[in-house]
This record gives sequence, C-alpha cells and structure tokens, in this order.
Amino acid sequence: MTDVWNTPERVALRQTVRDFTVREIVPYLDQWEDDGEVPRSLHKAAAAAGLLGISTPESLGGQGGDAIDNMIVQEEMLYTGASSGLLSALFTHGIAIPHILHSGDRYLIDRYAKPALAGEKIGSLAVTEPDAGSDVSAIRTRAVRDGDEYVVNGAKTFITSSTRADFVTTVVRTGDEAHHGISLIVVDTDSPGFTVVRRLRKMGWLCSDTGELAYVDVRVPARNMIGGEGSGFGQVATQFGGERLGLAVHAYGVAQRALDLTIEHVRNRIAFGKPLIAKQVVRHKLVEMTRAVDVSRTYAHTIAERIVNGEQGLFAEAAMAKNQCVEACEFVVNEAVQLHGGMGYMRDSEVERHYRDARILGIGGGATEVMNDLIAKALFG
Repeated sequence: MTDVWNTPERVALRQTVRDFTVREIVPYLDQWEDDGEVPRSLHKAAAAAGLLGISTPESLGGQGGDAIDNMIVQEEMLYTGASSGLLSALFTHGIAIPHILHSGDRYLIDRYAKPALAGEKIGSLAVTEPDAGSDVSAIRTRAVRDGDEYVVNGAKTFITSSTRADFVTTVVRTGDEAHHGISLIVVDTDSPGFTVVRRLRKMGWLCSDTGELAYVDVRVPARNMIGGEGSGFGQVATQFGGERLGLAVHAYGVAQRALDLTIEHVRNRIAFGKPLIAKQVVRHKLVEMTRAVDVSRTYAHTIAERIVNGEQGLFAEAAMAKNQCVEACEFVVNEAVQLHGGMGYMRDSEVERHYRDARILGIGGGATEVMNDLIAKALFG
C-alpha cells in the first residue's frame, strides 16, 4: 500500500520545509516572541520558497497540491522548531482568502488573494465580536448598501494578524435573518474609519499579533462583497472544516515536538546516578505521550485522505480530529514540562512556550464544547 504522506515529491517537500525552518525561523523566533509579531520579510521569504501557495491551484497564484501537502508543510515546521503561534501569523491567509478563491471573482482574486500568496499583502479574517464568538449567527457588525458602496459599522475582537493586515475579510450583517443575513466583505485597512483599537496581550502565541478592531462608517466598494449578500454564513461554515483540521495539525505537531524534546532531555539528564530515561515511571510516561501523538496524527491523516479523495460533509470528523488532537497535545505538553523539571518552567525552555501556546487550541476555531455539540447534532440529530 502506497504511503501518500511520503511519496518522493512529499519527501522532497518535507526537506524543503525543514531547511526553510532551520534557516529562516528558528534563529529568530525568540526575538519575534519578544516583538509580538513576525516581520513582513518572512511572508516574502516563505512565498519565494513556494510555501504560501501550497494546496492552491497555480492558476490562482499558488503552487498546486492538496490538503495533504498543506498539512505536511505545517507538520515539518513544527517538528523542526517553529511554534503554532508562528504558523498562525505566517499562514493567516489560509483563513483570509479561501472564500475569495472559492468565489471565482477574478477582481478580488487579483487584488487580494494573489498578493497574499506572493507574500506582498497580509490578510486577516474578522469573525469574532465582543458579544459573538463561535455563534456566527449573532454577528452585529452591519454593512448597509449606499449606491456603489457599503457602509460598515461595528467591532471585532481576537482577530489574528489584524495589526499588520493590509485587508480584512470581514463577516458582516446585511439582513435581519439570523443565518441568511450574514455576508462577507473585504475591507482595506487604510480605509477611513477602520481602526485597530489595540493590540491584545495574550498568554501564548506571542509572535502572532492579535487585535481589536473598530469600523466607524467605513465605506467599502460594493464589488468587495464576496459571493453576494446573504451567502456569508454558508461560506464561513464551509471553510471552518479546513480551519479545524489545520488546528488539529497544530496540536499533534506541537505534541510531537514536545515529545522529541523530552526524549532528548531524559536521555541526557542524570538523576541519582542514572539517566532519567532508565526509570520505569519516566519510560511509561513516554509511552503514553507517544501513543497520544500517534493516535491523534493517524486519525487526522485519515480524515485528510478522505477529504482529498473527494468525500464530502466531513464536518463532524474534522471537529473530532481537532478535539482529539487538542486533548493529546494538552496532555503531552503538560508531561513534557513535568519531565523537564524546573527547567521546563523557564522561558529559556522551548517546552515552556509550547505549554503556553497549546492552551488556545481548545478555544480557537471553535471551542471544544462547541465542537462536541456540533458533533452530537451531526451524529445523533
């Protein structure tokens, strides 16, 4: 049976990603954590290396490939020493432009999607509001048609990459119906009335800038509407599956990296005259950590293969993959810090960063509890 994850082309892709991560990310990551953002030059470097457009057709400005190739890029970055916060900042276009690409609107594709894939523009997706998190139907930010423009008023919060973004794909309300009144429109961040109110301070993902946004009588060309009025909820719901599978990769990827660091540590750490790995309790912990990572990765891989093979409607499975991988990650990073001892609590330790970063994975992209509710409805009605 062919291993679709390790074909000659994908082995080469893995090596390309590892080389890029070692050269362009690892030496600077601590500084970016302190800075609270990654530089624009990293987006251009990643595009030049052919990593931003993986799984996007060449005709639309990408490098081709599919969801498996995209997951491989994220896996190898994490395995080689990147962080999930770094991936969030560098690949925000992965949630900002899919709706644009899927719409087939050549104007929007040329103006926003292609420059984002080339590392020339940074895009962001604004869904969450102070009173509307996972409940997209509760969105209050409103866009009112005025001739050839829409006038947008409202607020968004917890918006990834928004303090650096050139454009924000914004979920707005254009009608009173809960679901059918939701639309998507692209807002240029230099538009009068658009403001980054503040940069938010977070527990983890420190190099991934996160902002609170205000829209006050922001005039946006009507041609920036994606897919027409009232189609926004369906567009967002369709893309949520891919986002959740992406967060599953973050989770098992971080878990694998934390496990690898821990195995190296307990091999080298001498306690009571022997390496820590010689102790049965430590070895058993490593077995449990390894099992959690492998089972989670295997399930996520299986769902990805089914999607690539054309199977539709795997929303519950994508949500289960996210929850399974997040649960495994939280377990592994906790044990990794424990087995590193006092050093694991220090900011100088990489596992300390993974421990903090992992906490958002069960919240972002739909909280674990919301995922369970969606899964229950899909499975049991």
